[in-house]
Amino acid sequence: MKAVILIGGFGTRLRPLTCTRPKALFPIANKPLLQMIFEKLAENGFDEAILAVNALTEFHIKQQRLSRCGLKLKFSRDPPKMPLGTAGPIKKAEKLIGHEEPFLVLNGDILADFSYKELWESHNEDKAVATIALHEVDDPTRYGVAELAADNRIKRFIEKPAKGAAPTRLINAGAYVLSPKIFSYIPAGRAVSMEREVFPRLAEQKIFYGRKVSGLWIDMGKPEEYLQTNRIVLNTLRSKQDKPMKGRFEVKPPVAIDKGVVIGENSVIGPYAVLGRNVSVGCNVHISDSVVFADAKIGDFASVTGALIGEGVVVGKKTKIVEGCIIADQAKVKDGVALGKGVSVCPAKEICEGT
Repeated sequence: MKAVILIGGFGTRLRPLTCTRPKALFPIANKPLLQMIFEKLAENGFDEAILAVNALTEFHIKQQRLSRCGLKLKFSRDPPKMPLGTAGPIKKAEKLIGHEEPFLVLNGDILADFSYKELWESHNEDKAVATIALHEVDDPTRYGVAELAADNRIKRFIEKPAKGAAPTRLINAGAYVLSPKIFSYIPAGRAVSMEREVFPRLAEQKIFYGRKVSGLWIDMGKPEEYLQTNRIVLNTLRSKQDKPMKGRFEVKPPVAIDKGVVIGENSVIGPYAVLGRNVSVGCNVHISDSVVFADAKIGDFASVTGALIGEGVVVGKKTKIVEGCIIADQAKVKDGVALGKGVSVCPAKEICEGT
């Protein structure tokens, strides 16, 4: 059983953090999203994963040395300076995928908890060319929307419909099973949109099926969604954590604190704080509703609320970083600086004054 993971995008909505890492390697409660996907694939009986990447994403993934969870990994790289969209990478990986059996395709920026194996089995039962997982949302205008017939056949598929034009609230959940016949629907050598070019055609030919899925599902495309993803996972850990811990410093669950973290006296961590490996927190610091990546240093009397702090960032003493702020990798925020709501700091930049 093979799976193709689409992780060749540039993550523009999560910049500047995606300037130095792909979205698939963003940590969720200190575990990279791609690692979670590998674990889920292994649990569902898959034995091979083909990663559709660009050159930079491939480099970062190989640097991470993630646990493969028993999966055989292969890479299929987009041509330089020629992104292939959402269907082009599948055509590009045709030789790696083969024509022997159906295969699973996953968007690499979705965190979901449903059975890939059941989706695979329903695809085989229906003898479909494509079977897509569908999730119900309040606002479908950001996604591809499907209209289902009684036999689970998709009558229409509309990508990002205008407000009020969506036929249902069932959206593309970022997981679908494809039969090898799909390769004949995807032109080679150019960018192709699965959602705008391939899926509508399959629906017209009545060979496109959908299956509703429930449970955890979240698109990690925006900073606020990334923070929400961490909140959801932290809530699942809450029952395993002790009550608030007080001593030299205070920890208010739920939190995720990785190895090598050092916390100074009278600091308060949490609720909903994630501290990556080897993070250093000074004295009298307050961190809540935030994700702090590995090797960051937070100075004495600093306050971090609702923010994303990148890898190796140095936050000075008596700084204030508030909701919506994103400090990219290796940046420095000098002592006493207060950043306003929604401020982003580029990688390795030094901030000396408040904004």
